[in-house]
Amino acid sequence: MDYLEKLQEIKEKFDDIESQLSDPEIVSQQNKVIELSKQRSELLELVNAYNEYKKVITNIKNNEEIINSLEDPEFKELAEMEMDELNATKEELEEKIKILLIPKDPDDNKNVIVEIRAGTGGDEAGIFANDLFRMYTRFAELKGWKVEILDINYSGMGGVKEAVFSLSGTDIYGDMKFESGVHRVQRVPATEASGRVHTSAASVVVMPEAEDVEIDLDMSEVRVDTYRASGAGGQHVNKTDSAIRMTHIPSGIVVQCQDERSQLKNRQKALKLLKTKLLDVKQQEQTSEISEQRKSVVKSGDRSDKIRTYNYPQNRVTDHRIGLTLYSLSQIMDGELFELIEKMKIADRTEKLKAQ
Repeated sequence: MDYLEKLQEIKEKFDDIESQLSDPEIVSQQNKVIELSKQRSELLELVNAYNEYKKVITNIKNNEEIINSLEDPEFKELAEMEMDELNATKEELEEKIKILLIPKDPDDNKNVIVEIRAGTGGDEAGIFANDLFRMYTRFAELKGWKVEILDINYSGMGGVKEAVFSLSGTDIYGDMKFESGVHRVQRVPATEASGRVHTSAASVVVMPEAEDVEIDLDMSEVRVDTYRASGAGGQHVNKTDSAIRMTHIPSGIVVQCQDERSQLKNRQKALKLLKTKLLDVKQQEQTSEISEQRKSVVKSGDRSDKIRTYNYPQNRVTDHRIGLTLYSLSQIMDGELFELIEKMKIADRTEKLKAQ
């Protein structure tokens, strides 16, 4: 392995972090402890794999010496069988270490803001958009994440035109980043008397939440309007102008938030959404430049791409990016996205390994 030297450097850095965490002077500095603990956590799996790898290498060398010194054929055969097992373990650990050495996306541990919009398909598209909204909120519940609605516009038949919400917790963007794109549904609509299968669509955008240091927003370039919030069926949520609409004049980006009864809370949420959208535009420009050089199957950055089909008659979900088909649509729509997301992560890692 030509990266043993790199692994040794990482191990030395890990040992230094552990030493600092035992230093009484540093223990008294809460922010420093939090930062060091985070660094330790990020390196732990790789260091454990490296320690295990070194043990296996030592065992292989010892076993070679034993095999060369043995004359009894039965003992020699046993030692050679053990050598086969050790070599297999060595190869497995090498693959694991290669994957762990792939640089992590710095946004993976961020919270996200998700936008779901009904696409083609009339009322059925709105119903499907609402189904996706429920799917992601159920997934968030299963993961123990916090869901906060920023804005929601209802349509007929219990659907939504648009749902904007934030998810906060641990490593959320790392799980959710592969969900951006066009989702398509094939099923018999509740409104369809003849029982024909219709196709409709909804788009999903997942954005890592902007931190204040990432976006320097000049509020003199932002127009803020207040209006009266309304809910499903045109029912007024309250009788004051508590809803907030913000327009970023240079870019033309418009965001709004009306979920809270308090104008101040809506203003805070709208500002967070605006900063996230501005960061997203910046990142999309960077992604487009990278995509010109190397097209990624897993995450092209083109949000107009159709990424997944949900076929109700066949209880089938197909992810078109990696050619994966699962016959567990009802469980997936109930928030069980674990297998889908894990397969996308594996495909992403495999692609990055090839590019190294």
